[in-house]
Amino acid sequence: MLGRALGRTLGFLFRRPVTLWYDPRYRLPLSGVEGQIGLEPRRADFAAWWLTGTGAVLPGRVRAPPRVALEELARVHTPRLLESLGRPEALAGIFGADPGELEADELLDTIRLACGGTLGAARETLRSSRPALNLLGGFHHAAPDAAGGFCPVNDVAVAVAAVRAEGFRGRVVVLDLDAHPPDGLVACLRADPRVFIGSLSGSDWGPLPGADETLLPEGTGDEAYLEALRALLRRAPYPALAFVIAGGDVLAGDRMGRLGLSLRGARRRDLLVARWLDGVPQVWLPGGGYTRQAWRVLAGSGMAVALRSLAAIPRGHDPLSHRFSGISAQLSTAELGETGELTSADLEEALGLRPTRQRLLLGFYTASGLELALHRYGVLQQLARLGYGDFQVAFDTGGAGERIRVTGTSEGQRHLLVEAALERRRCLGVPVLYIHWLSLRNPRAHFSERRPRLPGQEAPGLGLAREAGTMLALMAMRLGLAGVVFRPAHYHSAYTARHHFAFVDQQRQGRFEALVRDLSHLSLLEATTLVAEGRVLMNGAPYAWEADEMVYWLRESPAEEGEAALERDQVAFTVAPPGVA
Repeated sequence: MLGRALGRTLGFLFRRPVTLWYDPRYRLPLSGVEGQIGLEPRRADFAAWWLTGTGAVLPGRVRAPPRVALEELARVHTPRLLESLGRPEALAGIFGADPGELEADELLDTIRLACGGTLGAARETLRSSRPALNLLGGFHHAAPDAAGGFCPVNDVAVAVAAVRAEGFRGRVVVLDLDAHPPDGLVACLRADPRVFIGSLSGSDWGPLPGADETLLPEGTGDEAYLEALRALLRRAPYPALAFVIAGGDVLAGDRMGRLGLSLRGARRRDLLVARWLDGVPQVWLPGGGYTRQAWRVLAGSGMAVALRSLAAIPRGHDPLSHRFSGISAQLSTAELGETGELTSADLEEALGLRPTRQRLLLGFYTASGLELALHRYGVLQQLARLGYGDFQVAFDTGGAGERIRVTGTSEGQRHLLVEAALERRRCLGVPVLYIHWLSLRNPRAHFSERRPRLPGQEAPGLGLAREAGTMLALMAMRLGLAGVVFRPAHYHSAYTARHHFAFVDQQRQGRFEALVRDLSHLSLLEATTLVAEGRVLMNGAPYAWEADEMVYWLRESPAEEGEAALERDQVAFTVAPPGVA
């Protein structure tokens, strides 16, 4: 323990002055990417918060990327490709999205910022020889006249072309450690004889002349991967400028990659490369990553480069909760709730001269206070990037509990975006915040083959479920409540909430854990549809979804634990053959 603590202390004492290129707009303004492909849209945010919050990167080393100029892109890409990026249909094809949900200008803004970050990082590292980490980039599939695979333009090739135009003649080495081959990089850079492209990938896309590519067997783990990397580094020439695409899709379980690295293995990969590049101008990029853990790989790249650290990011660390808790601590009671001042409207209500208003949510929050909170947490900014504006927050008491409604306008029409019905209630004898329902709606989007309807959905979601859940937990904490409770009507609702919520009934929790285990080979859409249609069997008998209460305890749980594991091991779920229900 003492040795690890000393190692961390020495690491921070000998911190390397890494520059971090980041903008909050690095989050893709696509509401469906998380649920559809497993892409963590907050990856850059989480890595930036961790690296700056821990002191691995000092605030003075954070750089705001400029939007790359079109003339810089035109050095690499054809006019036809660049013109196509202004069309929602073309962007939708690149990102696997539906054209109806795209705000093309916002998405192009993110793309140009990321590319500008890679170019800015390359220029600065050549001037200073200090390592740079750009938190969005590594678009290695984009060719001069074609884009795809989440890669609209090739930021590495654009950066190489720009520094060449500015007089740099040295050897460039690109280490592509994403799980997929660098086809676009080879197409863009094949004419430059002083560029070396080395790749380790887990997907065979055919011959790739112009790259030193090592194809690894599916499921390759840490030791075999690292041995292949050492061999690649022995073959690589010593660079005057290096780009490292430290892909997060190398992790075991990534739905797009086919490799089997652990988080520790990914960090060892980055440490090996960082030591090999010591003193070399270098730009690190995230590449792909399609699991909830991908942000840890990206943050780990920063830890490796800045601190030469193998220290793991704590397993239980939730960057969104940590960030929102800090913002919540800065929001005062006067900003959020009732100030206690008596107004003329209050007097008129007391005298019966005007109808009573529903002014306070749960006896505390004002509408303006909740709107301020939504702004401080960045929710309204993300809604604006999805194409909405002129937001309004209102409360009423229609139906069960107290209702919140957040509306916004788009193209002159007002739309309901968020609706929740809340109530103070007791669960297992303690007070909790009870959610009767929560609806996050993106009416500008529509269901399609690319974005199919989940059971119970009236409109596609906003991609803000984690933000909403975290805000509700902080709301309950501010009100002195012990937890947050809701009753998931469908499997996908419980599945999405499972990282913080558990069923109140321990046996029910055990059956749910078994269901998740036994349907893990299916996509979430497939699993929730099969459950909703009654095509899942429990121990051979038809299974009907149990919409029981789930709770997120903010204090110590009052429930007796231990029965969940027993129940989980006693049940098994299978999918009924077609036509059998």
